[in-house]
Amino acid sequence: MNTTVVNTGTEEKTWGGGKEPLKASYGKMMMWFFITSDALTFTGFLAAYGFSRFKFAEIWPIADDVFTHVPFIHGNYPMIFVAFMTFILIMSSVTMVLAVDAGHKMNKAKTTVYMFLTVLGGLVFLSSQAWEWNTFIKGDFGAVSTHGGNIIQFVDTDGNRVALKDFAIAQPTERTQHQNKNGLWFADEKPLTSFTYEEVVAGFEANPNILVKTTYSDENGHKTILDRNESLKELKTKGKTVVEGANLTHNEYGPPLFANYFFFITGFHGFHVSIGVLLNIIVFFNVILGTYERRGSYEMVEKVGLYWHFVDLVWVFVFTFFYLV
Repeated sequence: MNTTVVNTGTEEKTWGGGKEPLKASYGKMMMWFFITSDALTFTGFLAAYGFSRFKFAEIWPIADDVFTHVPFIHGNYPMIFVAFMTFILIMSSVTMVLAVDAGHKMNKAKTTVYMFLTVLGGLVFLSSQAWEWNTFIKGDFGAVSTHGGNIIQFVDTDGNRVALKDFAIAQPTERTQHQNKNGLWFADEKPLTSFTYEEVVAGFEANPNILVKTTYSDENGHKTILDRNESLKELKTKGKTVVEGANLTHNEYGPPLFANYFFFITGFHGFHVSIGVLLNIIVFFNVILGTYERRGSYEMVEKVGLYWHFVDLVWVFVFTFFYLV
């Protein structure tokens, strides 16, 4: 029996069964599919944040009051460090573009340099984000939580935040943290705060120049500062416990929901950046070893570049939602 082989003319194509969609290789097309699906995931997260942000707009923290720290510099510098992080990540996207362009020209030396700069930018961003998380978790001023779950902050007569350690009156106590290794085998207790609620009240009463700043915003979008009499009434009638820093259960800057979104969304983005840095490192060493020169194509640099640009673009939206709106 004779067998007839029919040549379709597509056997040499990257996609053996027909034409290449959009003239893209299989790897690039799959990267675009992944980016599209991941973009929908981030869209859902940011949309949820947006709904919560505007539903609780009156008590939502103001970014300029929260992100005010700069490493190694003491003072109040709203958004400066976050702007630095954003600049670094955007510049790493620029170096990635240059690396892809150098790869198209089969220029190994320039591709190596620009890939190294991209990796360096990613590592600086991740280190900066880790420092920001650590600062956010530890807190700086402390506050008092009310029975209704809101936050009472403390300011001087000029409206500047005052830390609990600057006015609270410490009282002798033998209170220790309950731990399962210390007799209560069935339960652990969260770490004790630096001061008790009673110590904060005593210090507040002894310092007439300190006022209460509520989490409620006025018509100008600023948090309401009460006069001295109202401050004393607010603290004594509504105050409950001392709050220091932020985590998934409490937040000295405002409602815990803000901290939950902050940790989840920025953490999810940071995870993507970490994966991107790892991929860039792998590609960087392959460039040095001449892997792509032997293949006759630097397409892998371009595919990783697509992912890196996506990560940078997502940060632009995260930055806008969390820090600017």
